[in-house]
Amino acid sequence: MESSLPTVGESSRVANSANNVTPAFRRRRRTTIEGSVVKWIFFGCAFISVLTTIGIVFTLLSQAIGFFFEVSVWEFISGTRWTPILKPQSYGVLPLVGGTLLVAVIAAAVALPLGLSIAIFLAEYAPGKVRRIVKPTLEVLAGVPTVVYGYFALTFVTPILRGVFPDMLVFNALSAGLVMGIMIIPMVSSLSEDAMVSVPRSLRNAAFALGATRFEVSLRVVVPAALSGIVASFILAISRAIGETMLVTIAAGATPRLTGNPLESIQTMTSYIVQLSLGEAAHGSLEFNTIFAVGLLLFLMTLVMNLLGFWVVRRWRMKY
Repeated sequence: MESSLPTVGESSRVANSANNVTPAFRRRRRTTIEGSVVKWIFFGCAFISVLTTIGIVFTLLSQAIGFFFEVSVWEFISGTRWTPILKPQSYGVLPLVGGTLLVAVIAAAVALPLGLSIAIFLAEYAPGKVRRIVKPTLEVLAGVPTVVYGYFALTFVTPILRGVFPDMLVFNALSAGLVMGIMIIPMVSSLSEDAMVSVPRSLRNAAFALGATRFEVSLRVVVPAALSGIVASFILAISRAIGETMLVTIAAGATPRLTGNPLESIQTMTSYIVQLSLGEAAHGSLEFNTIFAVGLLLFLMTLVMNLLGFWVVRRWRMKY
């Protein structure tokens, strides 16, 4: 009668086979499980982001539609008088748009050249030790609360400017724009410096071999090669300036005025939303719904700026 039990040699082969296969199988199984879990976690994060965006758009549209049932879109976007809570009531949003763009232009005039200059210095001139100290120190500005910037503009910058411009009002667009420009410098410098660092060293060496100076290499080789990243940083910084709230609420004033004079008090779209949210209009009224109409317009403006940034990156992006 033959025995069904394995022999000593067969038992050894089975044991060796199990020892050889099991670790690899376990690694593959662990990798598969980890990959599935991580994929679903990332999918959940992306889904929450998309769902949040859809919720914001739905909220703005659902409330703004009630406003546009009573006020025409043309009157809203072309009117030059904004007095929704005063008599006679007018709903022309151009004074708010003009104030927002005035502050953003002043901020861009400060932040773009300074931020680009800092980025060129960090990427092309600064030694490694200096870069490791200056860049984190500069980015600390991005962590300062915007309300602090607002009071800095109101209590420090405005008195200095009034010594130069005696006719300047206490609340004005100039001081708000200047301080906002300082606030967004880290965004411009950091993103631009990252774009410049990614330019291959071979392009710089080729320019040096042709006799170019470091300044010429920086402006004529590195900056054009990193143009898409630099322009994207500009657009993102301007979008941040357009959507800034507390700084302009504190320093720029609350006077909706369609003017190009930065020495006067103005009101931006975001500061109006803050003002009316404090309870100056009954919930559900036409005046209250102006918050959502202005918010929808602000959302569309920042969306266009971001789409422009994406288009610039895709149009002029250079891969190395």
